[in-house]
Amino acid sequence: MQPLQFIVPLDVLEAIAPALPAVILVFVLANMATRFLGHRAHARQAREDEEITRYTPHTLTSGALVVASLLYLVVAPHGGMVMSVLVLGMFVTDFFEFEARQVEARNGMNVERPKGGLAASVLVLLYAAFQSLFFLIADVWTQII
Repeated sequence: MQPLQFIVPLDVLEAIAPALPAVILVFVLANMATRFLGHRAHARQAREDEEITRYTPHTLTSGALVVASLLYLVVAPHGGMVMSVLVLGMFVTDFFEFEARQVEARNGMNVERPKGGLAASVLVLLYAAFQSLFFLIADVWTQII
């Protein structure tokens, strides 16, 4: 008996392991959509001189993406490590860009697009698409490699 087997139900995790890359891809796409909607809400709040608050749907999709990538790390160590590093980098970027939006609004500046978050989310999207849609290029990939 493993001491951590009651904290992480590995049997259940192994059952959903094949679907995790697709779930991560869906979360990345949802996160990109909520990033756009959140930026729109932040720009509106800045125009109306309101306090800029976190966009709750974006926070939820970011949290779900972090949890899903960490679960993927358990079942696929190599791909999960790369995915987790990319997702956590995107998460940290979102944190600092939110602070930057608050500074811009406080100082009466134009609210810029979250460029770092967009770049990080594109990297996560590319890797998530590679992991989940690999079966589409598997034949060509094995011929090259």
